[in-house]
Amino acid sequence: MSTVSVVIPCYKYGHFLADCVSSVLDEQDGVDVRVLVIDDASPDDSAEIAHKLAASDPRIEVRVHQTNKGHIATYNEGLLEWADGDYVALLSADDRLVPGALVRAAALLDAHPEAGFAYGRPLRFRHGGPLPKARTQSTGSVVYPGQWWLERRFREGTGCITSPEVVVRTSLQRTVGGYDPALPHAGDIEMWMRLAAHADVGYLRGADQAYYRVHGKNMSTTDFGGQLDDLRQRLVAFDSVLVKCADRLPHADRLADEVHTRLARFALRRAYRAYDRGRTAAVPVDACVAFAEECLPGYRALPEYRALRLRRRIGPKAMPYLQPLVWSAVAERGREWLWWESWKRRGI
Repeated sequence: MSTVSVVIPCYKYGHFLADCVSSVLDEQDGVDVRVLVIDDASPDDSAEIAHKLAASDPRIEVRVHQTNKGHIATYNEGLLEWADGDYVALLSADDRLVPGALVRAAALLDAHPEAGFAYGRPLRFRHGGPLPKARTQSTGSVVYPGQWWLERRFREGTGCITSPEVVVRTSLQRTVGGYDPALPHAGDIEMWMRLAAHADVGYLRGADQAYYRVHGKNMSTTDFGGQLDDLRQRLVAFDSVLVKCADRLPHADRLADEVHTRLARFALRRAYRAYDRGRTAAVPVDACVAFAEECLPGYRALPEYRALRLRRRIGPKAMPYLQPLVWSAVAERGREWLWWESWKRRGI
């Protein structure tokens, strides 16, 4: 039976802990699971709740920081210092696993030693609302070559993983190392890419693997300034992978050009879509253009910049009424639909 170490970092999320831990220990028959809850000096009763849970089940361990170390140091403490199972998962205290998720991931990794981590689809749900019905029967799996999966991330300039749905081979996690303290807001995507630079990537079809809770404290990219911050953080993450994995990326210059161009296009697209939606007062359009220039000095040659110039000539008042007739707006909706369809079917 495979062994899985699950690290649950917690900061002021004690009220979620019982549900999170139960999803790991009570709904994963078929693997040998241990849990470490690390309370990062929460000012509430999170540590007390964690200790009560540990007193009820010997599979639970608790560590409590006397001073707040931050989420990156907390992650790395669990992943690199404590985890000793065949596989390791990092699960935020406000999320939970789908029944059987660890069993499905372990089965894939057992069958494919060349795969360094496995993931499936996450289910998002609103805090306070009911859990959506999860699919627990996998329709199969696929193992993507790590280099191919990694290069696709650079080509698309975006991730395809939320986080709680991932299970990593512990030996590979130690080889690659922990999360980078210099990337507090983009550590996840950088980690998945570093892992893919060293091993292949497994994807579970058909079954949902984790619940991701959406609430006020983890919705930083729902405002428009936050969306631009997300692009900036992605740029740093991709550039970091190019440096750390240079010896494994023979086409690093091409990958850098691809991702810088893609991120510039994303920024310009957000700028021109502000005109389409009548939100130029809320979206930092000029900052989006400045970011595009930072990524790609020749950004003015991009079709997205031409689309933005057209909208500036039309003006923010008329554009929301005309955008159904503008080809770039139609193409944008088509691109979004194709990306989501690919993600739903293939996880990429």
